[in-house]
Amino acid sequence: MRYLRSGPRRRQTEETAVTRGKTIGLRSGEIADRNIRVILEAIRRHGPLTRMELGQHSGLTGPGITNILRRLSDGGLVTSHRRNGAGSGATATEFALRPDGAFSIGVKVRHSRGEAVLIDLSGQVHDRQYFPLNPAARAPSVLSVVQTMTRKHAGMPIIGLGIGSNDWTAQESDKLEAASALPVSHVENECTASLLAERTIGAPAPEGGLAMIIIDEDVQAGFLVRGIPYSGVHGRAGSIGEMLTGPDNVRLNTVVGFGALRALVGDDEFERLIAGDKSSSPQLTQWIRDAASHLLDPIIAMAGFIAPGVIMIGGDLPRSVIEALIHQLSVERRDTSKRPFLTPWISPMKPASFSGGGVALGAALLPFLNTLLPPVSA
Repeated sequence: MRYLRSGPRRRQTEETAVTRGKTIGLRSGEIADRNIRVILEAIRRHGPLTRMELGQHSGLTGPGITNILRRLSDGGLVTSHRRNGAGSGATATEFALRPDGAFSIGVKVRHSRGEAVLIDLSGQVHDRQYFPLNPAARAPSVLSVVQTMTRKHAGMPIIGLGIGSNDWTAQESDKLEAASALPVSHVENECTASLLAERTIGAPAPEGGLAMIIIDEDVQAGFLVRGIPYSGVHGRAGSIGEMLTGPDNVRLNTVVGFGALRALVGDDEFERLIAGDKSSSPQLTQWIRDAASHLLDPIIAMAGFIAPGVIMIGGDLPRSVIEALIHQLSVERRDTSKRPFLTPWISPMKPASFSGGGVALGAALLPFLNTLLPPVSA
């Protein structure tokens, strides 16, 4: 069993309330599909689990759980063994995830650079490649990397390909899927992909949800509310890079974006930073101060209106730079010479759990969320 559905789930158009009312019921096949996903997710998050424990997590009956476990075992997604000290009987058998039962590829696509990862069902990264992109022909560049990765891991059951990008087009997806043996199951913007990585395999979501800020050529934000990414009308939520910020009232992108950083530190040091090298140059310190001074305005707005449990900051910068930026933000919020008020309501801030903000990792989770695991709306 490679898929629980006949094909990948694609984004559906927004439905009206009347339409939802007519289609709210689920067919028996859809109910079975959902129950299988729920059991697999319970094992993935909390396993190994016995049948009784699975019943407590899922609310399903014993016979139903037994049938689902049989299907998952036949599909190579779970394995079973006797629990030591559990006694005899059916409940002595516990079921665990088989991470190598399914694999997926995720690609982060920027204007001129990309990152591809291969992960197993548990979210463990088995391969990672950084590569340049031809801005005029990104689909062939992505295809070349994906084909190289699939050939390198030819024996693995790779079920699909996900894309994390802010400007990837349907035409590019069609070209990639036509030339690749893998279905391009879904495309999400970078912040949503990053949030999916945090939600699925990162730290437990705090009360109040979380906000994610991704710093790249532009600056963007994403929001996870009750476990579901919030995108706003036309997906425009989180476009904070266009805000006028700071005492000088300039666009956030022009101060915090990579263009401003490159202009300050120079091309060579910028490339070393993106490669993960540490730096303590005065120019980098100046960028951190400028970035914190302007980034604080949208953070105050997020904390005041949405009040997330935590605000994470991620991107391709080294973790040490992001940590220094967060520290400078804590200094800025106490400086009343620039803003004549204190901001005690600001949510705690910390770096994203994964390198690159987890965008490629979140993209790799999309085929699992579309075929094996409960979707984000469940």
